[in-house]
Amino acid sequence: MVRGKTQMKRIENDTSRQVTFSKRRNGLLKKAFELSVLCDAEVALIIFSPRGKLYEFSSSSLSKTIEKYQKRAKDMGSKTAEIPMQLSKGNTLDMEKKIEHFEVCRRRLLGEGLDSCSIEELQQTENQLERSLTKIRARKNHLIKEQIERLKAEERKLLEEKRKLLEEIECGRGLTPASREPPREEIRRETMDVETELFIGPPKR
Repeated sequence: MVRGKTQMKRIENDTSRQVTFSKRRNGLLKKAFELSVLCDAEVALIIFSPRGKLYEFSSSSLSKTIEKYQKRAKDMGSKTAEIPMQLSKGNTLDMEKKIEHFEVCRRRLLGEGLDSCSIEELQQTENQLERSLTKIRARKNHLIKEQIERLKAEERKLLEEKRKLLEEIECGRGLTPASREPPREEIRRETMDVETELFIGPPKR
């Protein structure tokens, strides 16, 4: 009969858990013994049961094997700690070199420390300045263009508001743009209809 695959989770039944522990413990101790004999390996095995009972196996002295393990682990920890320190020192040196290089470039762009520069270095600095000026001018022209467009838009807005305001004033007076001035014919007619009288003699009292 083929046995099913054992699920790797805690066995809830106390009896089944104890039986499984005993079987697996004995099998593990047997495997440790076989490994030490067949391969001439130094093997130490420590097991604590769920109730705290100790089971151990050692191909030699358990205390010496543990001491050997602790010493080796300490040495490995020291070597492991040295690697990050070396990497950190290397990164620090690289960062210092980069900072120094950037500082030299900055001074050259400001026109300082040029006495020790070669022709090639001066040419590189000049080319870099020209590229920077090109970018600066392009950005400046872009901002000026945006500002001009913004001012034109504000001007159009103000003119439109002025036009609407004038229309509201004319509507409030009951006038239209065509009726602001009286026709010239009416002015001429009023002028011709004026009557004048001439009196001779002393004024009436």
